Amino acid sequence: MDTRLLEMLVCPLCKGPLEHVRTETSRELICHADRLAFPVRDGIPVMLANEARTIDPETEGR
Repeated sequence: MDTRLLEMLVCPLCKGPLEHVRTETSRELICHADRLAFPVRDGIPVMLANEARTIDPETEGR
């Protein structure tokens, strides 16, 4: 994903910063304030609240 695009994207709910997280199986944009993970599918961020995954606060720091 283009670094310039990542710098411009913000959380659609709180307008806060997002962290780009890559794993072997997925890519997500994380909003720590709202504890949501927005998926990145085929290099395109899906910035819809109903598509976001809720992050468990106990496992967020791991």
